[in-house]
Amino acid sequence: MLKAKDIMTTDIISVRGTTPVSELAKLLTSNNISGAPVLNDDDKVIAVVTESDLIDQSKKLHIPTVVTILDSVFYLENPDKMEAEMKKIAGSKVSEICSGSPKTVSSDTQLDEIATIMAEENIHTLPVLEEGKLVGIIGKKDIIKTLIN
Repeated sequence: MLKAKDIMTTDIISVRGTTPVSELAKLLTSNNISGAPVLNDDDKVIAVVTESDLIDQSKKLHIPTVVTILDSVFYLENPDKMEAEMKKIAGSKVSEICSGSPKTVSSDTQLDEIATIMAEENIHTLPVLEEGKLVGIIGKKDIIKTLIN
């Protein structure tokens, strides 16, 4: 069974939280990748930013449904979600649009487990860590390439 170390890309393209969103868009398109790990000053993975995060900036803002009863306002949906969406839409740096607390795997994680994580958690970009250090990245295209060989 193939493992992460067999299919991961080791020439990693990463960004910092301070990277402008416009630079991120250029980086993803020019390198034909769907996401990149976000590193802090100690080169630790703190998040993953994807094409979906960029697309979210262009979507319509969903305003939560409310009901007014006797001068009281009741939200039928979580108003915090709208606030988070507003921040993401207005974000100009990677740190303002990325998805934090990334799911990661080790280089010995088996292909079927990687595929399951990506499918069930709707993850497009999966960092590979060894002792907390980024050693590779796996994208959905890497999984698909295994079907060819």
